[in-house]
Amino acid sequence: MRSSLSRRGFLATGSGLAAAALPALSGCSPFASADSDPGTLIVHTQLGTTAPGSPTYKAVVEEFHTEHPGLRVKNLVNGDDLPQVYETSRLARKEPDVVMVNLYDKTLAWTEVGATVDVKGYLDDWGLRERVLPAALEEWTDSEGRLRAFPYFATNWPVAYNTTLLERAGVGSVPTSGDQLIGAARKLRSKGIAPVTVGGNDWTGQKLLAQIIQTFLTPDEARKVYASGDFSGSRGVREGIDYFVELRDAGVFADKAQGLTSDTMTTQYNTEAAAIQSAMSSALAKVPARTAGHTAIGGWPLAPGAAHDKPTILRSYTLIGFWISPNGVRKISSVEKFLRFMYRPEVVSRFITESGRDMALVTDTVSKDFPLVAEAQRLGGRVGQVLLPDLYVPPTATQPLITATSTAFTRGTSAAAVRSALESAYRTD
Repeated sequence: MRSSLSRRGFLATGSGLAAAALPALSGCSPFASADSDPGTLIVHTQLGTTAPGSPTYKAVVEEFHTEHPGLRVKNLVNGDDLPQVYETSRLARKEPDVVMVNLYDKTLAWTEVGATVDVKGYLDDWGLRERVLPAALEEWTDSEGRLRAFPYFATNWPVAYNTTLLERAGVGSVPTSGDQLIGAARKLRSKGIAPVTVGGNDWTGQKLLAQIIQTFLTPDEARKVYASGDFSGSRGVREGIDYFVELRDAGVFADKAQGLTSDTMTTQYNTEAAAIQSAMSSALAKVPARTAGHTAIGGWPLAPGAAHDKPTILRSYTLIGFWISPNGVRKISSVEKFLRFMYRPEVVSRFITESGRDMALVTDTVSKDFPLVAEAQRLGGRVGQVLLPDLYVPPTATQPLITATSTAFTRGTSAAAVRSALESAYRTD
């Protein structure tokens, strides 16, 4: 992946012009003190509001304060806009010391352009490498061998099936093939139950579409497709899009799926208005006990001739990591104390037991109070795995792909039109 010269230069060194053009970043801005107080560690995080794991994070930070009375962690909280807010602060050279965010879209380029630093040496010097799952280290390492961040949260992304709703519609078992899924959808609709609910207008729909497209692709083939944006060049990708269109036009997805969001999707499943959802583990943790009690966890049904021999799930180790900024390097001893604390087995276990999070770290702890998360953790060889495309999609194509996803979920849109919409997302001229 290549970055524009102007963006590379600004993020790597900051810009006096940018700082002058952004007076709000000084004085009243929370970033103003980011590089001034050696006794304060500024952490920019998505944990602090309703995000799963936020209460646990707040609690362990208080424990850190008790153990390190001379060092205070100041949390700056943002949601999906965190990458943009961080980049703005970096331009003014007021960036926080540590950033807790996933590897996706804008963040893919941060270490390459110098907005954050390669942490491989710190991981080894601090003796933390053995705490990290090898697959997580692989995903967080870029093509030049730079470790972008300290891996932390992971996720399983299986498919949840409400067995009570399936039985009510006369579906005797969880579907494992496309034909079974189409048959189940027809029976569910006859009972007024939505089959598969999905956020066809946001990232959840984009991920499910990517999963289905990979039905006939090997991981290497999928990498090439999502890196290049060529959704027409190979037989496998064409067959995957054809399979998606077949399922969509057979009524497998909820009505008007192209306008639904992740919030709509989880509400429909959790209130038992829909029978099936593709849900990452943080969503599984929020399924009410009554619904969870008759939910089975499995994979996405396959079509004949698939490149996989078992229903598939997505799995990722890049959900949240600890990135170190250039300002953070100036406080590296404080950063070391904080990350050593966060990597402690007992701290890691708290996120699993209290918040139902999956972790990118070595642990034997399971999510006992979050039965669906635990069930997903135990799927093992019962499912296959497809590629999460986030690491390969160019940042400029990320948001356009979501727009293309909405087009894809619109019933009646031809397979050729779906391919065209997906390929257009990669054209930024």
